[in-house]
Amino acid sequence: MLLKRSLPKIRWKYWVKPWQQVDWLLFCLPIGVSVFGGIMILSTELKQPVTDWWWHWLVAGIGTLIALFLARCRYENLLQWHWVTYALTNLSLITVMIAGTSAKGAQRWISIAGFNVQPSEFAKIGIIITLAALLHKRTASTLESVFRALAITAVPWALVFLQPDLATSLVFAAIVLGMLYWANANPGWLILMISPVVSAILFSTNWPLSAPIISLNQEVSFGILGLIWVVAMGILAWWTLPWRRFGLNGISVSTLNLLGGELGVFAWNHILKDYQKARLTVFLRPGYDLLGAGYHQHQSRIAIGAGEVWGWGLFKGPMTQLNFVPEQHTDFIFSAVGEEFGFVGCLVVLFVFCLICFRLLHVAQTAKDNFGSLLAIGVLSMIVFQLIVNVGMTVGLAPVAGIPLPWMSYGRSAMLTNFIGLGIVESVANFRQRQKYYSSQESVVSRNITDN
Repeated sequence: MLLKRSLPKIRWKYWVKPWQQVDWLLFCLPIGVSVFGGIMILSTELKQPVTDWWWHWLVAGIGTLIALFLARCRYENLLQWHWVTYALTNLSLITVMIAGTSAKGAQRWISIAGFNVQPSEFAKIGIIITLAALLHKRTASTLESVFRALAITAVPWALVFLQPDLATSLVFAAIVLGMLYWANANPGWLILMISPVVSAILFSTNWPLSAPIISLNQEVSFGILGLIWVVAMGILAWWTLPWRRFGLNGISVSTLNLLGGELGVFAWNHILKDYQKARLTVFLRPGYDLLGAGYHQHQSRIAIGAGEVWGWGLFKGPMTQLNFVPEQHTDFIFSAVGEEFGFVGCLVVLFVFCLICFRLLHVAQTAKDNFGSLLAIGVLSMIVFQLIVNVGMTVGLAPVAGIPLPWMSYGRSAMLTNFIGLGIVESVANFRQRQKYYSSQESVVSRNITDN
């Protein structure tokens, strides 16, 4: 009789044991955000004959099962297969360029069994695994290691940029910077890495004090802000880089920034598409082209402002229910939260995301090895950047970039990518304390043997 009573308990422990050390708060919060995201998608499409909210929940359920499976698998196995992961990542991106499906001026999807799959989303996980494998062996404390990491990242980044998918390429950059910083790279080096991009922006856009004081022709001009930035980067290079003799490091970096600035002017005039230039112009001039390029962002700001403190209530926001905000179920889902749940609702959503980020950071800090810690930081960098840019663009603090809000915006590839990243981090959490426990037990046993 006692044996029969104990059997269910033993069976329950047997099934739960593989997930004993999982960070359940970290696991449950994204699931809750996904459920809430589905409700908000339903609200944005309540009067339309679509079922995106149902697909959102279905993909979230599949992602949850994948995350549970990954959480019970040892993440160390990824270390042995990181070059295979890297090769598959690049192969999938090349396949998109050869046989991909085009939409809205970009070729980013592969059609599989009637579904459009976006490999650039899954490439984020591939980059995280590859960089974590490289940096756990050699930290980024030397320039050689930094250049090695950048060279490895350059191939998939270029393939994504050529699709073109500028938004995802920016996410790649955020992941690389976050992982290099965590791998002990000099912060000054990270600033120098992005300095040519900043120069390109300062030289090619209408910032205050950016009117050219030296203008050789339409393609070559120098503004005050650009020149100040170039000099500052030269000083920072002299301070942080080797090769100080004759100031060669500072001169080289200043020259590189001048070239970056002029390339920015060239790209603005000849490379960037009209819609990309319009998005940047709208960001710098919020009242520009409100019925055209600025319509999305302007309507989003109106919807969020209309929510005031407590919001209109679920399914009651006039801007949301009358479909005044285009693409609201994807990139602008946060505007629906602002209108229907108000300032308080926005704060609650941001607080939940902050909890997710803090738990990711905690896993990174308590991981048993550098590889696991870097994996967690890579996922954290990906989530934080997407969160900041998405929320920022809905309120006018960032240009419209087509970056979804993690676990809330509709997007099947993005949803699965986020849950795969979550599953990998949960694997890091699941095997950290158990390994420490075994190590302590082994040390106790060895100590007893030594004493005897």
